[in-house]
Amino acid sequence: MAPVTTSGSLDVEAVRKDFPMLARTVHGKPLVYLDTASSSLQPRQVLTAMEQYYETCHANVHRGVYTTAEEATARYEGARVAVGRFVGSRDPEREIVFVKNATEALNLVANSWGAANLRPGDAVLLTEMEHHANLVPWLMLAERAGVELRYLAVDGDGRLDLSDLGRKLDGVKIVAVSAMSNVLGTIPPLHDIAEAAHAAGALVVADGAQAVPHFPVDVHALGVDFLAFSAHKMLGPTGIGALWSRAELLDSMPPFLGGGGMILDVRLDRFVPADPPHRFEAGTPPIAEAVGFAAAVAYVETLGMARVRAHEERLTEYAIDALAERLGEDCTVFGPPAGHDRGGVLSIAFRDIHPHDLAQVLDQYGVCVRPGHHCAKPLMRVLGVSATARASIGPYNDEQDIDRLIEGLTEAGRLFS
Repeated sequence: MAPVTTSGSLDVEAVRKDFPMLARTVHGKPLVYLDTASSSLQPRQVLTAMEQYYETCHANVHRGVYTTAEEATARYEGARVAVGRFVGSRDPEREIVFVKNATEALNLVANSWGAANLRPGDAVLLTEMEHHANLVPWLMLAERAGVELRYLAVDGDGRLDLSDLGRKLDGVKIVAVSAMSNVLGTIPPLHDIAEAAHAAGALVVADGAQAVPHFPVDVHALGVDFLAFSAHKMLGPTGIGALWSRAELLDSMPPFLGGGGMILDVRLDRFVPADPPHRFEAGTPPIAEAVGFAAAVAYVETLGMARVRAHEERLTEYAIDALAERLGEDCTVFGPPAGHDRGGVLSIAFRDIHPHDLAQVLDQYGVCVRPGHHCAKPLMRVLGVSATARASIGPYNDEQDIDRLIEGLTEAGRLFS
């Protein structure tokens, strides 16, 4: 059954019925899933698509010539087109590389484009709010290649400080920036950053893991040169993600991994790589996961990304206001206020209760949140905390989920008073 919308808005009650896990109870209470920023739930449509692939046409791709192998290849390559069109690719057959996740996509950029183009004295511009996936690969490259790393700071409201962007871009070859912070929910002005970067002669790689699932993304409107994102954060399966880049850029980059499937010819003293995107897809790919990725894209397209964004923006505002009203100064929500530049990620500090203790109490209420540093230790240091309890929303969440979160936090306050 297709997801339901009413009057231009999401019918969340109908949407929730597509997610089997939401029928579960935990500790005798209905499950409240508020950990979408870590990994989303999957609708039945995605699970069915993958099961049907395994039952009817499972075979390795790009190898066999028998019927089911050709069907598997068609589904795999069809998924590439669907995923590419979802983010605005004009040539998805050549511009979408399937990878294990956004982390691998960002490593691919650093280790292929970066290793081929960056020299000692060149600079890379990052931000203080980056996930480790868009930080550690550049730190590793800096150690090997003598590249300078610079950083855009995060201001007191959780936004990027762009006041000295022009100065920091001097001599920069690539800018690596999150399209939405997985800790603060901050949505930076990526188009403006990309415009300034290009004027300075730099490319832009965007970590879209938190952005692509939650609001309409068009790579050309954003002006980025690379975009990394993962299926498992946008209602799809684990084990697959995508890197988008312009075909001419991918064509200029050397292979990242070696093996079968990524070559045109191999001799004992040399090899010739395949054209992109297959140049970057060594070995047997995640075929069933690609089928699930395409099904997830079809599902969210039926929901309508503008409706998803509007729903999550309203729910984020409700959550921030309700937390402030009911918990007052005992509760801190890091990041910008609700608005156009804020996503549905709520990193919470409550009194002096450790985030892991908060999460354990919330679990007794059936509420799933993630405690920890969220793979953003430098940002935790900027915020002056070692960890937060992070609640993050998706299209299947509603006001009742937020109310249950607050009930659990209130109980934690009572227990630890």
